[in-house]
Amino acid sequence: MEILEVINSGSRELKKNKIRSYRLDSEILLAKILKKRREEILTNLEMKVAPKVVGDFNKLIARRSMNEPIAYILEEKEFWSKKFLVSRDTLIPRPETELLVEKIINIFKNKDIKIMDIGTGTGCILLSILSELKNSSGIGIDISKKALQIAKQNSMMHKLTQKVKFYNKSLMKVQDYKCDLVVSNPPYIKKKDIKNLDDDIKKFEPRVALDGGNDGLDVIRKVIYKSRSILKFKGMLAIEIGNEQYKTVSKILRDNKFKIKYLVKDYKDNVRSILSTLEN
Repeated sequence: MEILEVINSGSRELKKNKIRSYRLDSEILLAKILKKRREEILTNLEMKVAPKVVGDFNKLIARRSMNEPIAYILEEKEFWSKKFLVSRDTLIPRPETELLVEKIINIFKNKDIKIMDIGTGTGCILLSILSELKNSSGIGIDISKKALQIAKQNSMMHKLTQKVKFYNKSLMKVQDYKCDLVVSNPPYIKKKDIKNLDDDIKKFEPRVALDGGNDGLDVIRKVIYKSRSILKFKGMLAIEIGNEQYKTVSKILRDNKFKIKYLVKDYKDNVRSILSTLEN
């Protein structure tokens, strides 16, 4: 078969299974099997493909047909113009989180700060920040040992092992650290709303990284409360939140002596991150 025929067959199968990005995904998966860039295969559509390649490709198409996210099939996701390893033990990095990273880098550029990333997952937030803030260092904590294995691999891949340490511990067991910045993308989806998420999220992404309890704010409350003992005076807490949580989270922050400094909106103009400083 030629590349074009293989792509078309994959596209038809994905379309039949209601995968919206059927053509793009078919091209990406074939590029993965051929170990080439997608642009390369699209300029060589008449090239012949070996039967083994077609067989391996069809296995990936079958996985995507079941709504498995493309990032888990590829075992990587681009974030902050870098490739990050991902697995079923980590949340897939999202483009809107890059907006939070960008804001943090702009605030702290040319400064030497200590950072704690709570619920680090792939490490993409912490590692992206440290890749830009050359004199800073950080700690990533997570309750998932398997997620931390991925984060450590990502720190090696991006040559940041000298600037970062990862610890397997729960937030409530964090002590004896004083940081300039605490950053967190905690679980913030209401338990009852998880069933309404797209299949590629609710069936594949780790529930522990999604479930924010009955009102979606269980972990957010803990992060805010605990950050009071982690942050230096006037230190900053940067936290990602869900849609329509801004007013409630703002009140929790104010009740815990935080002063809101910046809001970061997503591409649909929703407030998705709040950056605040500890005032006393």
